[in-house]
Order: sequence, then structure tokens, then C-alpha cells
Amino acid sequence: MNDALLMNAVRLHQAGDLVGAERLYGAVLRASPKHAQALYLLGYVHFQREQYTEAEQLIGQSLQVNPRSPDAWYNRGCALQRLQRHGEAVSCFDRAVALKPDYDEAWTNRGVALLALRRHMDALDSFNRALALKPLDLEALSNRGTTLLELKRYEEASADYDALFELAPDFPYAAGNAALARAYCCDWRRLDEDRRRLHADQQAGRAVVSPHASTLIVGDPVDQLRAAQSWVAERCAESPRPLWRGERYRHDRIRVAYLSADFHSHATAYLAAGLFEAHDKARFETAAISFGSDDTSAIRSRLMRAFDRFIDIRDKSDHAAAILLREMEIDIAVDLKGFTQDARPGILAFRPAPVQVNYLGHPGTMGARYIDYLIADRMIVPEGHERHYSEKIVFMPDSYQANDEKRVIAPRTPTRAEEGLPDAGFVFCSFNGSFKITPELFDIWMRLLKAVDGSVLWLLDDNPPAVRNLKREAEARRVIPQRLVFAPRKALEEHLARHRLADLFLDTLPCNAHTTASDALWAGLPVLTCTGNTFAGRVAASLLSAVGLPELIADSLPVYESLAMKLAHDPAALSALKTRLAATRDSATLFDTGRFTRHLESAYVMMWERAQHGLPAESFAVTAARP
Repeated sequence: MNDALLMNAVRLHQAGDLVGAERLYGAVLRASPKHAQALYLLGYVHFQREQYTEAEQLIGQSLQVNPRSPDAWYNRGCALQRLQRHGEAVSCFDRAVALKPDYDEAWTNRGVALLALRRHMDALDSFNRALALKPLDLEALSNRGTTLLELKRYEEASADYDALFELAPDFPYAAGNAALARAYCCDWRRLDEDRRRLHADQQAGRAVVSPHASTLIVGDPVDQLRAAQSWVAERCAESPRPLWRGERYRHDRIRVAYLSADFHSHATAYLAAGLFEAHDKARFETAAISFGSDDTSAIRSRLMRAFDRFIDIRDKSDHAAAILLREMEIDIAVDLKGFTQDARPGILAFRPAPVQVNYLGHPGTMGARYIDYLIADRMIVPEGHERHYSEKIVFMPDSYQANDEKRVIAPRTPTRAEEGLPDAGFVFCSFNGSFKITPELFDIWMRLLKAVDGSVLWLLDDNPPAVRNLKREAEARRVIPQRLVFAPRKALEEHLARHRLADLFLDTLPCNAHTTASDALWAGLPVLTCTGNTFAGRVAASLLSAVGLPELIADSLPVYESLAMKLAHDPAALSALKTRLAATRDSATLFDTGRFTRHLESAYVMMWERAQHGLPAESFAVTAARP
């Protein structure tokens, strides 16, 4: 009887009748509660319905009866992956491949789980094993490319993405990831082709470039909005069952939660530490929702003291984290990551808070209906650009960027020789990540070196292929590679101190210096920028306006080049800029942490009041506080 029921259930299941199959599997289990195959297949029905908790539990029960089923271990691992229980998933995939060593899908998904755990070398091994078994496995190839990108093995990553594109030109994000990998190592030989392809594919509505990549290699705000909307629709769509459903909280203080993976030694932490400390604790109750590593650094300890509550959610799924926010009755949830590394926008997709904000980490729109506001300023989002953002815009009166007025600069300035610089000569500097350098900017920089005798260009030693490619590009422009000096990474205090050896910071486009520009200005080094068309391309202009150096903002690349040339040949003019920056730095609005915090708190109050009255989000400007 049970065998016949099971066969009928399987037929219905194979025909796509999940309701009928569930009914018959249930009948089998009522007669034989420990029927391993019925438990497994009923669990798989729940998996297909995206009911992953039930799927994991039922398949787990089947494995208690029959632990020798590689498919059951595999599918239980897949359910655990969907629940973001990646460590447990790895254990299941381990059991699957132990029973079936040629199980290529299990090797691939094992790699995906390990990648989520940031065990990159183990993930790479899994993907290599999967591809050895099935060389044309598109998912394994894509994920191996991502792993290589995370490992900063950019040339290998671009090769994988190119191979993926050749096999499947419509595979999501293959072309964009290939272009991004090449950008990271300054391989510009196919840049024009990449740009044309990405633009055409975006125009055609294809998922081709991630929002993060779009801020770096796409200079069109329309394309950036498309990239974000496409990504959100596929990866972190708005939940049809929001956790917050219009309730009005009545708290003594407004509850603000900051969500980030960067509450450790990271640029965002260094920018915002002072803000977190300066919050008015009588009016605001703040919480850090942390899903990044604990590096036991001094900045980590400082941040843990700055918040009323510091909550580590690395072991929680997006849904569980969202439930936590709802249970905490958070009034305003601030996503400090957006789409940058280790981001988890899926948490706010469940709408756990009445007000949800995009701030600081991602320099652009999130393209998500569940994000209500974007913190910006009039330079970042000029008049007429609001249409390029899905969020309503909060216009800060100075710069949008938080800064920490307690940042320490090492008292000792290194010698030029210690930094590999010549004893004399003008030092052009750009400590941006190499992925922000474009051939258009590099052309200008090389012309400057040729026009200014004895000058050098001081760059960040980001990765060996980038160094090699930039030297090759310099030679192609008839500049000897020795005039490019590469600075190794250092502790922040020492890095800030070595800025004193440079004469002028040259900014990049379409993605400006952000924290890097603030670092230079804080250290007393003037920054020359050129404004672009997107958020990412207007940040340095925002910072220069707030520090009182608007004359260093060029509105075109020819003007940028002309200004750089003038300052390199006019020591008195450059010295005057440095003197002015040194004299006004501590009083500039850019570095007034208390003033910025008051402005941001005013924004939070306005957002909160609208939500309390049941009003939708609306763009507004924050009134400047009196000095």
C-alpha cells in the first residue's frame, strides 16, 4: 500500500503537482512515520516552496533513518544555505561528497557556503574540484571568479569571467565582473570594449553589472540606477510580508540602529566613530548591528563603547536579523553598507523598521523601495538629479560625510628616502585604490610628469598586477616607470603622516576619493578634483566645499589639468593653499563632528516625525546649525 502511495506521490511531484504530492507523502508518513524516502521527498517539496526551515527539518529526519543518502545530505545543505547557516551547510556537503566524490553540484555549493564564510582558499579548492568534474559548470566558474576577485587574484578572476561570458553571454554579471576585475588591476586594454558592452546591455535591460561595480566603472547615473534596481529585484527583493506594518512606537528616545560589517579597522569606522560617540544619548538610543569580523583592534573597542547596544548578528540569517530589529522596535535603521563588500541589504528587505536609510558606505542609490532616504548634500545630488535615486534625498547643509575630529596623525614625518621618494622634486599623489584610476586620468598625470621636471607620481601599492600594468602604461606614454613611486599600506596614523611629503593630491573620475580625500585634507594636503555626473564622482567636491577650498574643484578634465599644471609651477599659490588649509582645518565644517551630528540628528527627528504621523518619506533639507 505504502509503495503504491509513494509511487503515485512521486509521479505527482515530477508533474509539478506539489499539493498532491505533499498530500500523498503525508499519507505514507502517517502509516510509516520513519519512511526515509517519504521524509526526504516531502522535505524537498517544502524546499521547492521556499519553506527552508521545514525542508531542513524533514530532510534531517530522513537522514536519521538513512544517513547514506548523498542527495539528502546535499539538499539539506542547500536548505541550510538558504537559511544562511553556512557552517552547517558545509558539514552537509562534506557528507555528500564523502559518499559520492564525483558529486559536482555538492562541490559547487560547498564552495558557495565556504565563500560566504570567507574561507576563500577552501572555497577555491571546492570550485576547482567541481570544475575538474564538470568543466562547463557555469555556477562553479562564476563563483570561482568571485573567489579569485576576493583573493585579489584579479588576472585569474577576469580570465574566469571571460570564459564564462564566452560560454554564456547572458549569464548574469559575467561581463560586468570581468570588467571590474580588469579595473582592479589597471588592465585597460579592453576598457573601451567593456564600456560599450556594459552600456548596451544595460540599455537592453540585462543584469550585467553589479551596483558596486557600477559606481567604479560606470559614469552614468541612469545606468547606475538600473544596475541597483536589477540587482535588488534578483538578489534582495522586497518581502511581500513586511515585519513592520504601520505600528506607532512610543519610546522615551528615538531608537537608531546602524547596520554594518565594518565595525573594525575600516574606512567607514574611522569616519563615523566620532559621530557614534557624539550622539545625544538623552534623545537617541543607538545600536550597532554588526555582521563583520571582530579584529580586536582599538577602533573596534572604541566603537563597542560608543553605542548603547552592540549586537553581533553574524550567526543570524537576514530574516532572523530583521526579526531582531522589529523586536527591538527600532525607529530608524541605517544601512552603512549598501552593496559594498559583505553587505546584507536583505535584512532591510523584510522592512523591520518604520524608517530605513542608505548612508555612507555605498556612494549611490540602492534602487530599493524599502529604503526610504539617502543622506546626501546639494553638491552630491544637484538640482535635477533626484530622479536618479529611488530614495528620497536628505540634503545636509555642509557635506554629507561624517568625519572624526579625533583622528590621530603620527607626530613623526618619515623622510623621503624612507618612502622611496627622490630627495627633491614635485610630488603628485593619489592614494586612491588602483581600481579608480582610468586611462583618461592617467593620460593627464603622465602629461603633468613630462611638463614638471623632476616630478614623481606617488600611488598606492594596491596589488602587483596593477603596479606592473601602470608601469607598462607609463612607458607607453613615454614616461620612465621609475617616476611612479608605489606606497605600501601602513597603519592609519603613519599613513596620514606621510601625506606631509606630498605636494598635491590628484583625484580620480568617475569615482572620486572619498575617505581617501578626507584623509588627505585632514593631513593638510590639498586635493584637486573634477566633478562627475554621479554620487561617487562628486564626493571630493562636497568635501572641498565644506573645508573651504572650492577653487580646487574643476568642472571638466581640461580645467583639472590646467589647475594641476598651474599649481605645480606656482609654489607660492600652492603654499598659500596649504597654509589656509592648516589654519582653517580645525574650524572647517567638514571636520566639526559635533555640528555634523546635530545636523544628522535633526534629519532623524524629521524622518521620525513623518513616520509618527503616518506620512510617506519625502525629500527635505536640514537647516544649518548656528556656529
